[in-house]
Amino acid sequence: MTAITDKRGRPLGLRVGKKPRLGSLPTSEQGGLPVRVPKSAIHLVSAWATANKVVLGQVKTAEKSNEITAIPKLLGVLELTDCLVTIDAIGCQTAIVQQIVAGGADYVIAVKGNQGQLQEGLADTLRFCPPVSIWKEVDSGHGRVETRTCSVYTDLAHLQHPQRWVGLQAVVCVEAVRYLKVTQTEHTEKRYFITSLGADAQKIGQAVRSHWGIENELHWVLDVSFGEDRSRKPEGNAAENFSILCRIALNLIKNETSRKRSIKGKRLEAGWDNEYLLKILKN
Repeated sequence: MTAITDKRGRPLGLRVGKKPRLGSLPTSEQGGLPVRVPKSAIHLVSAWATANKVVLGQVKTAEKSNEITAIPKLLGVLELTDCLVTIDAIGCQTAIVQQIVAGGADYVIAVKGNQGQLQEGLADTLRFCPPVSIWKEVDSGHGRVETRTCSVYTDLAHLQHPQRWVGLQAVVCVEAVRYLKVTQTEHTEKRYFITSLGADAQKIGQAVRSHWGIENELHWVLDVSFGEDRSRKPEGNAAENFSILCRIALNLIKNETSRKRSIKGKRLEAGWDNEYLLKILKN
């Protein structure tokens, strides 16, 4: 997943999503009825503008490839100047970091086991160096209280070859402590990042949190309001093309603000009322 923000604190986001596809011909039987056998999933990388809550673009990963090759293609068609790009650990690659900086943007990128040396050096930094900036946020809802602490470390002496990561200014630890009221238990999760932003814990912490907005504001809406998870498109380009159309439709519906209704409700009204449909399309 990737997210993008402008330097006024408005993230834009890149997110990897998988959409299943079924073949058009039955290949087996179950209970006397033909059954379709699942084909391999389509992997899509989407760019999400958090400030405007719209999809900027998407790229399908090539067969026998993965998101590492698709992310640079998507970044290549975006205007990144003065933006902040956030990406999941799959995008923690030196070439991707270099492309982001060359495009005039900053980055906050997750670090996991796919970059073992970087992760080990980051852990040593947290162990031996004090943070230079800390930001804490507390919120509650859905029966839990969550405390998030973002700590930024600018001492890069414990990293091996930090110069390989173009523009690297700091490493980050985001610790989330969730207290569940029903069970009266606590769960702690730590996530690690590299960034070109420097010692601005609040801005980094807010970017990390807004990065996950793509799940609630894009993928969840597509699944619930557009039924993407239940979609059974035939082989070929149909699944990818229909996915593009759904995202275009979602962008248009979000831009229509005269009705205080859900996305699903606006879709229904557009189906009943041609004038409202034209109003959506004109936006």
